[in-house]
Amino acid sequence: MGYSMNTIYVKNARWISITKIIDGHDGILSVANEMGNIPFDIKRVYYIYNLINHRNVMRGKHAHKSLEQVMFCLNGQCSVTLDDGNRRQNIILDQPDKGIFLGTHLWHTMQEFNSNCILLVFASQLYNEDDYIRNYDEFLETVKVPRLISHTIK
Repeated sequence: MGYSMNTIYVKNARWISITKIIDGHDGILSVANEMGNIPFDIKRVYYIYNLINHRNVMRGKHAHKSLEQVMFCLNGQCSVTLDDGNRRQNIILDQPDKGIFLGTHLWHTMQEFNSNCILLVFASQLYNEDDYIRNYDEFLETVKVPRLISHTIK
């Protein structure tokens, strides 16, 4: 489908693959391990689902000062836009064993959810509002680089 191992151009982001065990007629088992294929201790897990107005929803719209995350689309698909202040890149998540690592100081939005989308996120910290950068101009000031290039991966 839309997943691709194309190069991710933005800073502080990369593809993450988790183990996929095909168990014959009994389905597929995928395994995520902290400090393994998830590159940090997992302190929080959350998921987004049941998006009633799924085509018009935009989630995220922020960056983090110290929190790291890995997100997987367990069902359906969505688009994730990553922005490091210098480059912006759009990624389609649509396979439950292929995800994206979001490091610090990376502005991100999630959009274009289909109606059955379930987006799972592992986070390196508990929720802390002080860790969020919710104003885009403040984000650009924090990373201190001008916007130059835009890329799309499908």
